[in-house]
Amino acid sequence: MNPLITLPELAQLTETQETLHVLDVRLAEDFASGHLPDSINHCVFEVVFLEKVRQAIPDQTQPVIVVGWGGVSLEAEVALEKLQRAGFTAAQILQGGIEAWKAAGLTLDVVAPEPTPPAWPLGRRQLDLDKSSVEWLGRNLLSKHWGLLPIAAGYLDFDESGPVCGGRVEFNLQGLTCTDLAGTPLHDVLIHHLLSDDFFDVARFPQAVLEITQSTRIAETPGSLNLEVRGDLTLRGVTQSICFLASAGFTPEGLRAAQAALAIDRTRWGITYGSGKLFRKLAGHLVNDRFELQVKLVVKAEA
Repeated sequence: MNPLITLPELAQLTETQETLHVLDVRLAEDFASGHLPDSINHCVFEVVFLEKVRQAIPDQTQPVIVVGWGGVSLEAEVALEKLQRAGFTAAQILQGGIEAWKAAGLTLDVVAPEPTPPAWPLGRRQLDLDKSSVEWLGRNLLSKHWGLLPIAAGYLDFDESGPVCGGRVEFNLQGLTCTDLAGTPLHDVLIHHLLSDDFFDVARFPQAVLEITQSTRIAETPGSLNLEVRGDLTLRGVTQSICFLASAGFTPEGLRAAQAALAIDRTRWGITYGSGKLFRKLAGHLVNDRFELQVKLVVKAEA
């Protein structure tokens, strides 16, 4: 069977086929904003997609017309593959999807208007510390440890161009914890080691600061690394410029958010303990020069 069915072929099938299922596999809100008459909606991104389709269409030999957006959006193709694997033998994709239907001047059933995309914020927005977080990860040759680094305060600045144009994030090094050793005697041993002058020297430098000076949009695709961010990181009293990629967008609640993975060469900030490039022999005291910060920043909703 041809995996695609055209609009004229669908019209003909509708006249000749007694039982025909038109299955819209987009998001529920997209289905509500406009769908083919007499179609049903089960989103292909849901983990229970096939279970719901089986309940709605128990006879897997009956014709199923899968409807997606069309064009480069692949939800219909993904749904068709799932249906074929599950034994739906007469499933086809409506060629061109919703966009082809609209281009042909055909009427869509509308339950609710299409939601308005969230507006870009402008000016300074404080970070929501309950939603923002930083995870750290350090390694040596044979093992690794990871934990949390609290954010003490911070903000992001926005202008008309959309991406973050500036900002400041303050990290509370005194609140450092190790997740993988939580509840064990080794937790406090490692944390004491990290807070000592071997590493972050928190007695003298209790805070680290990231100053964001610029960001450049490098992609438009949601979920991609769409920003190149430049700034200055102050750690252990030393300030060094850094550049990293980030993914920025909106949360489902419409809040501006960004995530980034930073690989930091600690020796640039004078943290030399266990560095293989600075000591001749270290044996089991070797520690990788780079540690990672997984940063998630979410701004507060406007009052």
